[in-house]
Amino acid sequence: MKELPSSIGQLNALQNLDLSKCSELKELPSSIAQLNALQKLDLGRCSHLEELPSSIGQLNAFEELHLNGCFELKELPSSIAQLNALQKLYMRGCFELKELPSSIGQLNALQELNLMGCSNLKKLPSSIGQLNALQNLDLSECSKLKKLPSSIGQLNALQNLDLSECYDLEELPSSIGQLNALQVLHLNGCSKLKELPSSIAQLNALQKLYMRGCLSLKELPSSIGQLNALQELDLGRCYDLEELPSSIGQLNALQELHLNGCFELKELPSSIAQLNALQKLYMRGCLNLKKLPSSIGQLNALEELDLGRCSHLEELPSSIGQLNALEELHLNGCSKLKKLPSSIAQLNALQKLYMRGCLNLKELPSSIGQLNALQELDLGGCSHLEELPSSIGQLNALEELHLNGCFELKELPSSIAQLNALQKIYLQGCSNLKELPSSIAQLNAHQ
Repeated sequence: MKELPSSIGQLNALQNLDLSKCSELKELPSSIAQLNALQKLDLGRCSHLEELPSSIGQLNAFEELHLNGCFELKELPSSIAQLNALQKLYMRGCFELKELPSSIGQLNALQELNLMGCSNLKKLPSSIGQLNALQNLDLSECSKLKKLPSSIGQLNALQNLDLSECYDLEELPSSIGQLNALQVLHLNGCSKLKELPSSIAQLNALQKLYMRGCLSLKELPSSIGQLNALQELDLGRCYDLEELPSSIGQLNALQELHLNGCFELKELPSSIAQLNALQKLYMRGCLNLKKLPSSIGQLNALEELDLGRCSHLEELPSSIGQLNALEELHLNGCSKLKKLPSSIAQLNALQKLYMRGCLNLKELPSSIGQLNALQELDLGGCSHLEELPSSIGQLNALEELHLNGCFELKELPSSIAQLNALQKIYLQGCSNLKELPSSIAQLNAHQ
C-alpha cells in the first residue's frame, strides 16, 4: 500500500489501525486527525514513511503509537505534545531520528518511551524531565548519545532506565540519584563510562544494576553500599575493574553478584562475608584472582559459586566448608589449583562439583566421600590426577562421574561398586587405565 485515501477520516468508530509493514507508505493523509475514537496506531516497519502529519496532535483518544523500524522518519511533529492520552510511544530502530521535539515534555500521560537503536540520536531535550508519568525509558543502542540532561532526575515515576550499548556515553548526571522509583538500571556495554556518580547511593528502590562490559570502569563509589534494595549487581567483563569497595558488604539484599571476566580483579574484600542474602557469586575468568578471603565461609545463603578459569587461583580457604547452602561449585580451568581442602566434606548441600581442566590436581581429599548430596563430579582433563580415594564409594547420590582425559589415572578403586545411584561414567582418553575393577559389574544403575 502506497497511500491511504483521505476518506479514512470518516471511520468515526475506528479504535485500532494497523498499518505495520506497509513498506511503500510514505505519508499519512491529514484527515487521519478526524479519527476521534482512535486509540492505537501501528506504523511499525513502514520503512519509507518520512513524516507524520501535524494534524496527528488532534487525536484526543490516542493511547499507543508504534513507529518501530520507520527508518526514514527524521523527526516528530511538535504537535505530538497535544496527545494528552498517549501512554506508549515506540520508536525502536528509527535510525534517522536525530532529536525529539522539546514539546515532548507535555505528554503528561506517557508511561513508556522506547527509542532503542535510534543510533543518530545525540541528545535528549531537557523537557524530558517533565514526563511525570514515565515508567520505562529505553535508550539502549543509542550509540551517539553522549550525556543525559540533568532534568532526567525529575522523572519521579521512572522504574526502568535502559542505557545499554550507549557507546559514547561518558558520564551520568549526579541528578540520577533523585530517581526515587527506579528499580532497574541497565548500563551494559557503556564502554566509555569511567565511573558512577556517588549520588547513585540515593536510589533507594534500585533492585538491579547491570554494568556488564563497561570497559573503562576502574572502580565503584564507596557509597554503593547504601543501595539497600539492590538484589543483583552485574559487573561482568569490566576488564579494568581493579577492586571492589569494602562497603559492598553493606548490600544486605544482594542475591547475585556477577564478576565474570574482571581480569584485573586480584581479590575480594573481606567484607563480602556480610552479604547474608547472596545466593550466586560468579567470578569465571577472573584471571588475576589468586585467593579468596577466609571470610567467604560466612556466606550462609550462597548456593552457587563459579570460579571457572580463575587460572591463578592456587588454593581454596578451609572456611569454604562452612558454606552450608552451596549446591554448585565451579572450578573448571583452575589450572594452578593443586588440591581441595579436607573441609570440602562439610558441604552437605553440594550437588555439583566441576573441576574439569584442573591440570595440577593430583589427588582428592579422602573426606570427599562425605558429600552425601553430590550428584555430579566432573574431573575431566585433570591430566595429573593419579588416583581416586576409596572413599569415593560413599557418594550415595552420585549419578555422573566424568574422568575423560585423566591421563595419569591407572586404576579405579574397587569401592566404585558402591555407587548405587551412578548412571553415567566417562573414561574416554584415560590412556593409562589398564583394567576396570571386577566389582564394576555391581553398578546396577550404570547406563
